[in-house]
Amino acid sequence: MSPQPAPAPLLIACALGIEQFALRAGGRGGAGGPVTVLRTGMGPRAAERSVTRMLADPALAGAAVLATGFCAGLAPGMHPGDLVVAEETRDPAGTVPCVGTDLLVKELVRTVPGRTVHTGPLTGSDHVVRGQERSDLLTTGAIAVDMESAATLLSAVRTGERPVAAVRVVVDAPEHELVRIGTLRGGISAFRVLRTVLPAFYEWHRSLLLPRR
Repeated sequence: MSPQPAPAPLLIACALGIEQFALRAGGRGGAGGPVTVLRTGMGPRAAERSVTRMLADPALAGAAVLATGFCAGLAPGMHPGDLVVAEETRDPAGTVPCVGTDLLVKELVRTVPGRTVHTGPLTGSDHVVRGQERSDLLTTGAIAVDMESAATLLSAVRTGERPVAAVRVVVDAPEHELVRIGTLRGGISAFRVLRTVLPAFYEWHRSLLLPRR
């Protein structure tokens, strides 16, 4: 019998040390292949540099890429700890459609029961969004904003064809703006949710490895 090909790796990208810590605290058991959690640093330029450099490694050829971490919710009624599954990411550099959104929603509902999961466009920014600017972004159809997801996914698909996705945890929202992540209740709630999401990411990744009928 010929040897089975090695499973495609999964690259999970986040920006902040606290996000990376939350993901590592969630454990690695149950992954369908090699998993790398990359801390890119804050902002779109840092994300672009880090992801492009990482995917140049032959060991990550064909890797699926999932951007995650915290985000700001744009829609009224969103709360810290809610989850956002992007249907696409967008910023001035381009729009990237995401793969397997429905499956991610299903797995997150199962993995993190009781948490609201929102789907829609996730927009990028090069700075923290507050006040009126948040309202302006909502009029574009986006439901949440962060500084790295759009740059991460655009960099990933530029290096080669691969499945990409973005899942973010709302850390602040129109009625729940925070000053600093991790210092108020909303930040702690978002951290606890981020610590539990890895099983959903692994199920998404495993689904990509299944033969298509």
